Amino acid sequence: HFLGLVSEQSIYNLMNRWVELEVLPAARHYGVGLIPYSPLHGGVLSGVLRKQREGSAVRSGSGLWAAAFDEHRDSVEAYEKLCAELGEDPAHVGLAWLLAQDGVTGPIIGPRTAEQLDGALRALRITLDAGTLAELDAIFPPPAPNGARPAPEAYAW
Repeated sequence: HFLGLVSEQSIYNLMNRWVELEVLPAARHYGVGLIPYSPLHGGVLSGVLRKQREGSAVRSGSGLWAAAFDEHRDSVEAYEKLCAELGEDPAHVGLAWLLAQDGVTGPIIGPRTAEQLDGALRALRITLDAGTLAELDAIFPPPAPNGARPAPEAYAW
């Protein structure tokens, strides 16, 4: 009569959506909450291009962060443009997107400053309409390995 599993912690953000294939549907089915970590993909979804233009970027141009940014630069540019059109900070939109996903209990955020912590609360007041969610899906498409089949068939040979 012990309390069973009540939450799952997985990496989940606009750039890394693999949990949508199997983990998130299973969590929903069994009533397990998902607590995503790395909601801004190590800062790549926090407005890095704007910060670079402003000279306020704090990350170096090397390592895993830089590789992820380089691989997805076009998507990040489109994302930041959409966020600007919405009049919202990219970090807040990324968190709001996670909060709009059925089954997500709440993202694990990693603010470095009190200002970042206060700013993250803005995501609670952002409502992304169906059109905006569709635009985000177009910029960062959900995973569909092996065609568009759902898991577990998505992993079959």
